Amino acid sequence: MKLTVIIVNYNVKFYVEQCLYSLRKALTGIDAEICVVDNCSNDGSIDYLKPRFDDVVFIQNQENLGFSRANNIAIRRSQSKYVLLLNPDTMVGEDTIRQTIAFMDSHERAGALGVKMLNTDGSVAKESRRGIPSPATAFYKMCGLCERFPANRTFAHYYMSYLPWNEASKIEIVSGAFCLLRKSTLEEVGLLDEDFFMYGEDIDLSYRIHNKGWDVWYYPTEILHYKGESTQKTSFRYVHVFYEAMLIFFNKHYSHLSFLFSLPIQMAIYSKALSTLISVKMSKFYSTFKNEKLKVAAPISYICVVPMENRELCNKIASANGLDPKYITDLGDIEYNELNETALTYIIYDVSAFALQQIFKSATSSAHPRVKMGFFNPLSHTIITEKNVFNDQ
Repeated sequence: MKLTVIIVNYNVKFYVEQCLYSLRKALTGIDAEICVVDNCSNDGSIDYLKPRFDDVVFIQNQENLGFSRANNIAIRRSQSKYVLLLNPDTMVGEDTIRQTIAFMDSHERAGALGVKMLNTDGSVAKESRRGIPSPATAFYKMCGLCERFPANRTFAHYYMSYLPWNEASKIEIVSGAFCLLRKSTLEEVGLLDEDFFMYGEDIDLSYRIHNKGWDVWYYPTEILHYKGESTQKTSFRYVHVFYEAMLIFFNKHYSHLSFLFSLPIQMAIYSKALSTLISVKMSKFYSTFKNEKLKVAAPISYICVVPMENRELCNKIASANGLDPKYITDLGDIEYNELNETALTYIIYDVSAFALQQIFKSATSSAHPRVKMGFFNPLSHTIITEKNVFNDQ
């Protein structure tokens, strides 16, 4: 077998469903299998997904084992040449997997590969490629030099922002949201480190692959990533797990540094975690106070790009959820310059009528932080955005 795609799910069944529909097209002509590992979801994920995707292998854990352990379970049972770790909150372009496998086939020392990840507003996610977070690189990132000097190869090494987006490039760290791995590389360097419950395991694995002399690549084909739909990034748990992963990585790979050098770095991580937590709490308080004072929700508008034959179903779902969208028929009918920039606008694309690659091209050509992608699928009777799932049930 050429490829095993592994998706770890925890209470995001509708996003997994959307991801699996995109994979049906992306895996056409490829000898591949899909394995969904469920980490003891309580939203009925398995009962919902299994009848809809009888060609998918489902593994149901009896407890939440975390990202690393769940992936390793599926990796150990796979017999394919390549393994793709794929987040449930992603959508894969029709040619993405064919292109990346062809690239790996033609580069025998390629051990891992990542792709261009798009945010829902059409912008490119900086996490698509990263450098090894050495103490110096991490310091430049935390103190703001990485953002201030994005073209500088020293200060901007964390996101490697000096590299061109539209060319394949050797990098050092691949995101776990889309991580294509050569199985023989994993057999040499080992699987995901299960000390990492969530976050950091992709950095650690990429670091080990890179240090063993394998090449780590960025390839400029596109996917959509909702960026952590399955986690609440405004929660104490997120802050705790994220910065704990930073400490695990540092202690694993840089514990040999002298105490005088390592102590400031560990204190910086703790300080950053504390400041992030305070910022999260203050933001929540301010939002609650503001909403209580004004009692007015931020304006949101919807534009549905849906052909006439699917419009009745789309409108049924929209009406059932209190949405009042404007309808247009074709991607070329979107008038970006007429959108209200003070309001948040979701452009809802019919995935049965347009290829994801067309949709991505349309969104990236006019990327704007107040204009975001959403998707309507007649097969699943859903409208999905980064924040909400609407259906007619």
